[in-house]
Amino acid sequence: QVQLVESGGGLVQAGGSLRLSCAASGRTFSGYAMGWFRQAPGKEREFVASISWTGGTTYYADSVKGRFTISRDNAKRTVYLQMNSLKPEDTAVYYCAYRLNGGSYYYQGSYDYWGQGTQVTVSS
Repeated sequence: QVQLVESGGGLVQAGGSLRLSCAASGRTFSGYAMGWFRQAPGKEREFVASISWTGGTTYYADSVKGRFTISRDNAKRTVYLQMNSLKPEDTAVYYCAYRLNGGSYYYQGSYDYWGQGTQVTVSS
């Protein structure tokens, strides 16, 4: 079992920044890919970013590329999402996810454990 706890969400003005954190406990953290997804009101949950277990490979949705950066610290069992130049359309609940096996980094079905989510609200 893996427990994931997100933090760092909040209310920010457009153009501002936030840094989300996701702390993992339970199963081994290093050796497994991690991802961030988000769900806006009335919309499906969508891929935001993911990172390989070494941190050497990252993937981003086109909508956040160049503004968001995913990183991880395996010693701290934590994955981060640095969000800059935030836009109102980034408003959503953000979830981190842990991938136990293989599969597409972009597909939420590839991930086995999920956090409870943290709200990010960007005002215009």
